[in-house]
Amino acid sequence: MNKPVDTSIRLTSFSHGGGCGCKIAPGVLADILKRSSGFPVPKELLVGIETSDDAAVYKLNDEQALIATTDFFMPIVDDPYDFGRIAATNAISDVYAMGGTPIMALALVAMPINQLPVDVIGKIIQGGEAVCADAGIPIAGGHTIDSVEPIYGLVVMGLVHPDKVKRNADARPGDVLVLGKPLGVGVLSAALKKNALDDAGYRAMIDNTTKLNKPGKMLSAMPGVHALTDVTGFGLLGHTLELARGARVTIELDMKNVPLIPQVRELAERGFVTGASARNWAGYGRDVTLSAGIGPVEQALLTDPQTSGGLLVSCDESALDGVLALFRNEGFDHAAVIGRVTDGAARVCVNV
Repeated sequence: MNKPVDTSIRLTSFSHGGGCGCKIAPGVLADILKRSSGFPVPKELLVGIETSDDAAVYKLNDEQALIATTDFFMPIVDDPYDFGRIAATNAISDVYAMGGTPIMALALVAMPINQLPVDVIGKIIQGGEAVCADAGIPIAGGHTIDSVEPIYGLVVMGLVHPDKVKRNADARPGDVLVLGKPLGVGVLSAALKKNALDDAGYRAMIDNTTKLNKPGKMLSAMPGVHALTDVTGFGLLGHTLELARGARVTIELDMKNVPLIPQVRELAERGFVTGASARNWAGYGRDVTLSAGIGPVEQALLTDPQTSGGLLVSCDESALDGVLALFRNEGFDHAAVIGRVTDGAARVCVNV
């Protein structure tokens, strides 16, 4: 019989942040990348760092391109198995966000060995393995180190046809935007840390963050789907702004249509928001226009860091029914049309 995991250990107490809320603030990251010396880019590198896309893509031949990505972070929940599942789902999502099919993963494991029992660390790894099994890929290796804070994630590789790569820079005026998952993971995590999240809220959080974005690999083959990304640590506004900057267009969002996880608005109104939300706004708020009626709560929800968030799809209106049907068939019942792409300067405008 397996030894039960010590439930008195709070994984989140070992780290200063959790999930994709751990990301370096967008303004600071942009400054760091500007200081990069750069390197001659081979023609086979179809996607690099130029538009802050979700993964690198390297053309192997006329039929195959390799997708490579990595993602890791500190615990967002205390249950080790759930933490492993969330981290793995989040990492694999970047392959789906490029329109690809994952083929293999490597584990990145950094743990305070003298403070966390071996069985707790084992449960984290088992959670990651379970998600990889659901994605149909092996964990073929990895790397481990002794660390001050617990960190877990994956390097993930995938394949896609070179002509079907979905960049975050190819949105077109006239497109509509579809969001695949509801927002609010950062809000729920903030409430969890303060012991203010009930069982239903926790289940909703886990369900949302462990749902693989499998529609991405099917969206890549759909005519009329132009751009694709996933919403993670920079919040909906940040990742929408990346679409706008990459394509040099204006994107209009309708706040009333943005789906939210149950309880999220009420918790945000009670002040359960993350510090990352304010850092996100400070990093890119100058390029966002909020209409009258969009208050501090709405701003917090739009900048809320999403861990393992949903796909954001820019597609021709003629493809919309097919995109929504695909999401519904794959169990993404909250997928919704949240905005449109128009001509104009690279910025995001939010309507009530």
